[in-house]
Amino acid sequence: MNDRRSLLDGIEPKPVSGDAQTNAEERDFVYRKDASNAEDAGVRMQVSTRIRGDYARALKRASLQRQLDGITPYTLQEMLEEAVKAWLKKQRYL
Repeated sequence: MNDRRSLLDGIEPKPVSGDAQTNAEERDFVYRKDASNAEDAGVRMQVSTRIRGDYARALKRASLQRQLDGITPYTLQEMLEEAVKAWLKKQRYL
């Protein structure tokens, strides 16, 4: 009867390359140093938050009034994105 081996004995480790370029590329990929923020610009991500009731009512009223008047942006999403974008630029995050 054969002796049992541990799972770790059966795994062959990945050969470690001494190539510094490869290691740097792997590190950049993991930490996304080479990825631009532009690729996320068209992707919508869900964000959930709470705001004061008077702000929510005013925002909804503005949205409906702008839609009736044919003014863009009129959706809550577009108006919030515009406001957040302006704030992020003012604070120098964009």
